[in-house]
Amino acid sequence: MDNLLRYQIGLTLINGIGPINARKLIAYLGSVEAVFTEKKEHLKLIPGIGEVLANEIANQNVLERADKEIEFIQKHRITTHYFTDSSYPYRLKECEDAPILIYSTGNCDFNSGHFLAIVGTRKITPYGKDLCNDLVKTLAETQHNLTIVSGLAYGSDICAHKAALDNQVPTIGVVAHGLDRTYPSAHTSIAKKMLEKGAILTEYLSGTSPDAPNFVKRNRIVAGLCDATIILESPKRGGSLITAQLANDYNRDVFAFPGRPNDLYSEGCNQLIRTNRAALITCADDLIDFMGWDATKQNKTQQQILFDDLTPEEQRIIVALNKSESVYINTLAKETGIALQKLLALLVQLEFKGLIKALPGSMYQQA
Repeated sequence: MDNLLRYQIGLTLINGIGPINARKLIAYLGSVEAVFTEKKEHLKLIPGIGEVLANEIANQNVLERADKEIEFIQKHRITTHYFTDSSYPYRLKECEDAPILIYSTGNCDFNSGHFLAIVGTRKITPYGKDLCNDLVKTLAETQHNLTIVSGLAYGSDICAHKAALDNQVPTIGVVAHGLDRTYPSAHTSIAKKMLEKGAILTEYLSGTSPDAPNFVKRNRIVAGLCDATIILESPKRGGSLITAQLANDYNRDVFAFPGRPNDLYSEGCNQLIRTNRAALITCADDLIDFMGWDATKQNKTQQQILFDDLTPEEQRIIVALNKSESVYINTLAKETGIALQKLLALLVQLEFKGLIKALPGSMYQQA
């Protein structure tokens, strides 16, 4: 049995000890193990703990429950991420109330590339679906290493996950229950597909039901995991507005698509924009500009297509130019083995195709 994991899980099970107090305890005592080995008389002297919480900590029943969870984790090949582990999402770690321990299944690096949350109403309209599909399609064409995050719920969430899968973009579903189930069950097949390049993630132990309060807590992970959050559609009191508020609290970027003034499911988005709690976007290019993300993937793909269509001699020129920022024409002739007069003609053709650029002093570089 993994004793360290046993204590990590046990700490999350203590009544009254949330993520903030858990961090205080660990910082004060030096380790998670010390929380369970320290004498009760010493525990109650720790600021913010007191006698009631000290009694809860002294209750070793939580460790028995932790042992059962470890058996479940091992049986189902679940990965745990403790807040000091290198695998723990660094963006989430920046949030004061982030869980100290999370569980995931799938295949995803939580610390690589851009992470974007896409959320909204569960009663998404055709307008919202079109926005989502167009957004993800364009991002997939222009962005390297993008991951889409949502909550696997009906409506906007599942639309975002499906759009990601359709465009071969990794996607993460943050759920409000244990990993012994999929909720709603109608999304089981989608969830399985997500595991190939993405993940299902939770802070809850197996056996935890998707109760209403859990969804609000889940939203903080969605917001905390990401560089930015996009609200597709939302009524005036929609749950996704909570995610937007959390993202704002974490100093993350928030964006919203506008709708017509009389559109019920755009009232929340319009309100966010009007009160400067979200920036207005109308397409993926707006998001890319706001975030300062380079739209290079599509250009590289187009260059690769053009390269494949070149003659062997033209390809040799491109390969030679790719080795340095600029190359003298005489050096280029030596490296490619192409006669100077023929090389000049080929360079003109390649420049016309937009693949190379002529520089002063008989030098050339790749465009």
